[in-house]
This record gives sequence, C-alpha cells and structure tokens, in this order.
Amino acid sequence: MFFLHNLERTVTLHPSFFGPRTKEYLTTCLLDDVEGSCTGQYYIICVLDSFLISEGRVVPGSGVAEYTIQYRAVVWRPFKGETVDSIVTSVNQMGVFADVGPLPVFVSNHLIPPDIKWDPNATPPQYTDNKDQVIEKGTHLRIKLIGTRSDVGSMFAIGSVKEDFLGSVNPTP
Repeated sequence: MFFLHNLERTVTLHPSFFGPRTKEYLTTCLLDDVEGSCTGQYYIICVLDSFLISEGRVVPGSGVAEYTIQYRAVVWRPFKGETVDSIVTSVNQMGVFADVGPLPVFVSNHLIPPDIKWDPNATPPQYTDNKDQVIEKGTHLRIKLIGTRSDVGSMFAIGSVKEDFLGSVNPTP
C-alpha cells in the first residue's frame, strides 16, 4: 500500500561544494541517496519535496558540513494479505520467483492450484494446466502476499496463487 511520509535525512557536504548552489546540490544528493531505496520496512518510491533544510553544522576535524533535510516521500509498504501484480523472473520445480516492482516474491508449488502442474519438458519450463493457464518466465501473475520478511536494507515475500481471481493475467496491449 502506498503512503505519504514525512522523513528526515542527514547529508554531509564537502567544502568544495559550498557556495550559492549548495541547496540545489543537497537536494540532488538527497534524491540520489533515497529514491528507490529500501529501509527494511518500506520502499521509498519518490521524493516529492524537501520542505526544510537546516543550517549546516561543520564537523570538527574534517571540514565537512552536515545538513539535516526534512522531506516528503511516497513510500510503498507491502502487507500480508495484499493482492499485487507481478512479473515472473524464474520458474523451477520448487515454485515460481516473481518481482512486484522492487520486491522479490516466491510462490511455492504448494501454493499453486493442483490443476496447474510442473512441466519440465516444455520450452521454457513452465507450470501449465494444458489449457489457458501457463506460468513461465515473463508471465504477468496476480499474487496474494502470504507473508513478508524484512532485513536491514531489503525485503522478501512469500505469495500464493491458489485462490479465486489469482494466477496468470493477460496484460492489455
């Protein structure tokens, strides 16, 4: 689910960048550092604006200055039970790996409907029901998140396609 968060970050600046364009450089550094990053709890999708940049504080002994920047950002936090669209990145007999934007998701073969079977002889290897359901690399898949795991700078999820309205999705051209 997407949220709008007020966040804060400390940026250090070398003395060679002091001058009339310091605030522009700080904003550029902020965007480069945080957009697309993962905090372990959520992904920072986009920085909307920086609404407060503090006065610089010179760090004794090094000459660099520290600025505290308060900014608003759009963040995405995946929740247990959330239904998301993904793209399959790899398929093997243990299950399916897919990406939901920056979030990697694993769907175990136990969480795939029983009528969709593993076919190792197909090219490429795939899960199929020999009708219209085919799960192979590049397939658009609708997944329900069963659980998420957070590490320091990354997240991982387990998903299921065993319920109604989940599974292979034909994208509209």
